[in-house]
Amino acid sequence: MTDVSTHSATDRGAIWLAGAGLRPTRQRMALAGLLVGDGKDRHVTAESLFDAAAGTKEKVSLATVYNTLRAFCDAGLLREITVDGSKSYFDTNMSDHPHFYWEDENRLSDAPADQLEIARVPDAPMGAEIASVDVVIRLRRS
Repeated sequence: MTDVSTHSATDRGAIWLAGAGLRPTRQRMALAGLLVGDGKDRHVTAESLFDAAAGTKEKVSLATVYNTLRAFCDAGLLREITVDGSKSYFDTNMSDHPHFYWEDENRLSDAPADQLEIARVPDAPMGAEIASVDVVIRLRRS
C-alpha cells in the first residue's frame, strides 16, 4: 500500500484512480483531486462537486460530474447515500458506518459507528441477499 500522506492533491487523486484501475482522464483527475486531494473524507452531491470544480482550471460539465461519480461508485471508490429517495450524496469513506443527515442544512456527515448497534435485520426474501444496510439518522436543530 502506498503512503499518500506526503503526496500532492494531484498525486493522491492519481493513486486513488490507479487503485481502482480507472484511466486518469483530465476530468477524472480534477474531480479525484477535489474528492481526495487533501486526504480527508467528504460527502458531496454532484452539484456541490460541480461548483467546486468551477473554481479550478479544469472545466467540467455537470453531466461529466454525474458520469464520473457513477464511474467512481462502480469502481468501488465512492459510496452513494440516497436521502429522501431523490437526493444523492457521495461518500469517500468506504468503511461501514452510519450517517447523520442535517435536515436544516441538507448536509450529510459521518455518525460514530462504534455507537450503533443493530441487533437483527429481517431475513432477505427468497432468491435475494442483503448487499448492505445504510443507516441515515435525520437531525434537526432544537
